[in-house]
Amino acid sequence: MAACDKINQIIKLLGGLGVSTVKEKVEAFGIKRILEYLDSNPEENLPKVFNWLKKLDSDNFYAGAFKRGERAINDPNDVWHKFLINLFTDIDKGVRRTIFENFLVHSVLVGGKIRRKLEDQYDCNIPWTLLMDPTSACNLHCKGCWATEYGNNLSLSYEQLDDIIRQGKELGMYMYIYTGGEPLVRKEDIIRLCEKHNDCVFLSFTNATLIDEAFANEMLRVKNFVPAISVEGFEEETDMRRGKGTYQKVVEAMALLKEKKLPFGFSTCYHRQNAEIIGSEKYFDDMIEKGCKFGWLFTYVPVGATALPELLATAEQREFLYHQIREFRKTKPIFTMDFWNDGEYVGGCIAGGRRYLHINANGDVDPCAFIHYSNSNIKDTSLLEALQSPLFMEYRHHQPFNENLLRVCPLMDNPGALSEMVHNSGAKSTDLETPEDVDALTDKCKACAEEWHPVADKLWNK
Repeated sequence: MAACDKINQIIKLLGGLGVSTVKEKVEAFGIKRILEYLDSNPEENLPKVFNWLKKLDSDNFYAGAFKRGERAINDPNDVWHKFLINLFTDIDKGVRRTIFENFLVHSVLVGGKIRRKLEDQYDCNIPWTLLMDPTSACNLHCKGCWATEYGNNLSLSYEQLDDIIRQGKELGMYMYIYTGGEPLVRKEDIIRLCEKHNDCVFLSFTNATLIDEAFANEMLRVKNFVPAISVEGFEEETDMRRGKGTYQKVVEAMALLKEKKLPFGFSTCYHRQNAEIIGSEKYFDDMIEKGCKFGWLFTYVPVGATALPELLATAEQREFLYHQIREFRKTKPIFTMDFWNDGEYVGGCIAGGRRYLHINANGDVDPCAFIHYSNSNIKDTSLLEALQSPLFMEYRHHQPFNENLLRVCPLMDNPGALSEMVHNSGAKSTDLETPEDVDALTDKCKACAEEWHPVADKLWNK
């Protein structure tokens, strides 16, 4: 019997036995068998696997995602079809299988059901991912970065990181992202956590200067760690903020990871001095050529006493990125997210536990990596209790912050929205060196928000 006929029979049998949920079907069928079948001939078998997964989703919860993916799966000329095939040719098979299984089964299917149930039960946001700072230490001193204020003294212990992940999994979270500081200062503990929680996917924002062959080999061994490498243009733009020689180290790290067929992407902060470079075809083509499979784009946020408000991108630059990224998605085989311009695709702001939260190296539970205010600390409260804290509930009750989903952020796009939530909740600044008054922070961003308002409305109404 052909493999596809056998799989279709199994799906029918599971339904006849009363196995109704996505979780039960996937567990009963065995995602590993699907991935093995896919590996045997991805070009031919991708459409078949896509159709099987659609059948498993009997409650149609992911119907929209399946509809959007139809063309990418079935049209060989579609850029996203090429992207998916590249994942099979460019990425180590064991790494690819582990990440696919952990993401599709644990994070999306199993975790998704848990999160939806708990969100209804507790009437609070339950996110799908969690950002955490293993340490405040960093081997670079980038201009305008708040991490330079924190020094090298703050860290979450291995036991604390492990407990955060344990709690997160109980809430349905199987995706964890390390921030900092420079997370790879703690590379031994990061690998230990990858080993212990081998059902999770771990990502990390990193300056890549500490990625060497020994660490790359560890990544190959554990198979569930993916770096997002900070690079802010080419050599001149990257070294301008990060220090002379940083770009060349990034290039070396990317070459090493590409050689070992490890997945990685780029993370970039666009600002007044580099926005045109970041949005250029030359830059994107270079990142793809170097092996990046994804790109995260952020705009500069002037958080902290050492912030440089003069780096804030103009409304014209942000609009330029808006158009460029959408055009590149039609033509370039790389997955991108522009966290300030993609609100229409995710229903607005994703912070405050709606899709993610942030825990800093002191244990403070912040609603966002850029919003350093909190009512709770993970050292003396549970993750669920933090999600029910006053500031997080303010986020839940106010999201989205604007009907125009191109004005997503309570700080950068909606003057006064963040101040209102912080004051209502009694949240305190979590900047331990120089606590920042939320009204002062809002004032730094007000002009930028007002300039973006008419541009965003024009784009939204179009």
